Amino acid sequence: MYFFYFDESGSRDPSVGTPEQPKDHLYVLLAVGMYERQWPAFDREIAHLKLELAEYARRAGKGKFELSDCEVKSNWVRNPKERAKKSPFLSALDGQDIERLMECFFKQINDRKAVLMATVIDKRHLHDHVDHEILHKKAYEFLLERIEQYMAEYHPRHNALIVMDDTSRQLNQALAMKHAWFQRAGNQNLKFRHIVEYPFFSRSELSNGVQLADLLAYCVYRAFRDEDFTYPYFAQLLAHFYRRQAGGTLDGLKVWPEGSPLIEKARAAWHTHKQKALHGREG
Repeated sequence: MYFFYFDESGSRDPSVGTPEQPKDHLYVLLAVGMYERQWPAFDREIAHLKLELAEYARRAGKGKFELSDCEVKSNWVRNPKERAKKSPFLSALDGQDIERLMECFFKQINDRKAVLMATVIDKRHLHDHVDHEILHKKAYEFLLERIEQYMAEYHPRHNALIVMDDTSRQLNQALAMKHAWFQRAGNQNLKFRHIVEYPFFSRSELSNGVQLADLLAYCVYRAFRDEDFTYPYFAQLLAHFYRRQAGGTLDGLKVWPEGSPLIEKARAAWHTHKQKALHGREG
């Protein structure tokens, strides 16, 4: 069994606003996958560091924290005001401790042989009929396609379980029905034969995998928002995106719709990354 943890960055609102009052123009849905036997070490290493930092905070008189109090979200890490309002645990840590926690999360990608897939939606080029439901459905469908292709090619004897944040009963049910529809009918490209029937919903504060997906989704969002594909946190992810055995394209990263200029910019960034990696091996 492979676990694929999902999370998003950006708004599902398809509107980009006006020049006077612009809105967020990107939406990213990301999945990070790992083999079930990698999960215990993954979860243990992050949990142990959280508990260690929580003990330091307790001894310093900054509060007593259970593991469920030690949730990490990208917005809280980046935004001191949000951190102060919503995360007493992170607020109790100094900058070095927070950096250490981030390094522990990102280290897991390589240590656990994780694979990444992401959908990037450029809302500036959507058709008028696309609402928030269609936007999310397409993002989800693109990720399911890539997970199915990855599993069929690399791990045909295994299945994949989708793990998502438990947000609300209504949203969970809508997503489960969407997932089940794809399972029954497939889509115009393929049948989903390696993905478990329904997603599993977990509270994000209890799932280090969902928290990792949150951090990674923002890295992809940030790189595409600023069109800066040298952004260090994004650059270190590129080698871990799904690629087919035959061919050198970055199959795990989907930019939609087709008219977006971000497609060619992402391809150029991937080409540059490959060239640097090649020169590094030659050196």
